[in-house]
Amino acid sequence: MDYLQIISVPAIATIVYWVVNLIKYATKNNETFKRFIPLLSAGLGAVLGLICFYGVPDIIAAPNVLVAVLSGGASGLSATGCNQVIKQFTKESKGDKDDGTGNTKV
Repeated sequence: MDYLQIISVPAIATIVYWVVNLIKYATKNNETFKRFIPLLSAGLGAVLGLICFYGVPDIIAAPNVLVAVLSGGASGLSATGCNQVIKQFTKESKGDKDDGTGNTKV
């Protein structure tokens, strides 16, 4: 059962990632919605952490409700971070050149 505790954080992050992407698709990339994505991710992750704590207590390594909510919220925020990492790696360069100092010249 210890392996279930290891996968709880990535599982919550994955669920939050896909739920936020579905909502983003349903709202047609609304700019107002995009501002609240980190807050929504943290809240959704906290709710999932709470559900895991009461519904499947073996899956989350939390001694009390507060730790479960914080762990879920952090997992939700990690989904936002993963989204940004993927976005930065797949971003195409538009003629920008690095001058070697870390500054980008156009």
